[in-house]
Amino acid sequence: MAWPFFALAKKAWMQPLTYKKGDISIEIGPGPKGVATIYDKEILLYIASLMVSKVEAGKAIGQEFSFSANDLFSVTGVNKSARSYTRLSEALERLQGTQIKTNIEAGGEGEEGFFSWLQEAKLQYSKGEGGVKRLKAVKIRLCDWLYRAIMVDRQVLEYASTYFQLGPVERRLYEVARSLCVDGQTTIPLEDLRLQMGYQGSSRQFKFALTKTIKEDPIPGFRFEIEDQGLGTVTAAGRTVREYLVKIIPESTVKRLSS
Repeated sequence: MAWPFFALAKKAWMQPLTYKKGDISIEIGPGPKGVATIYDKEILLYIASLMVSKVEAGKAIGQEFSFSANDLFSVTGVNKSARSYTRLSEALERLQGTQIKTNIEAGGEGEEGFFSWLQEAKLQYSKGEGGVKRLKAVKIRLCDWLYRAIMVDRQVLEYASTYFQLGPVERRLYEVARSLCVDGQTTIPLEDLRLQMGYQGSSRQFKFALTKTIKEDPIPGFRFEIEDQGLGTVTAAGRTVREYLVKIIPESTVKRLSS
């Protein structure tokens, strides 16, 4: 949740994404279908929920998983239309094609060079009458880095069930709030929040979007306040920019994503 690994877009995002702050460095490169989006991440969240369920049941867990598209759609609230199956195929291609390079360690180990979220992704079909294809199962293999992050670090936070009803910016805002407020409310500079969310627009656009979100209040378990810190420093362009802080206040216990 803490770091911006996914494009905040509904459509294909073809530009590279970067995040560098302090000791953290993240580079995301697009595959043929673009960078994996915050909506594509639903598949990884579903797999994580399967892994947690197996751990709690005392079952052995590898990096390979097989599940039905209908089960995935039921958890994420996606309708079972032909378009949904096409989007699933595109999402798997982006998750496998996206190239990630980061110095963030997982399971006490780092990765040199680039890796993808999925080492393998397949849609297994059967043929019915007239040669019509029917999707039987989705088969994937998680990358080593993500597998270690879930199985070794065991720092996967719980998601509210209403997360899947949020838009891309609201989803990311929820994730950052959830990761920052483990020990209670916190305050973060507006620009730092924009960078940590991976918001690609300007600071002005982000403040407008955040103000609108605060007014609508759609984020489960949290409320937000923007505090005006008065006039800031003069920029190289000769403009004086106001400084803002964002207070993130937890309101309730977040329910766990059920698989």
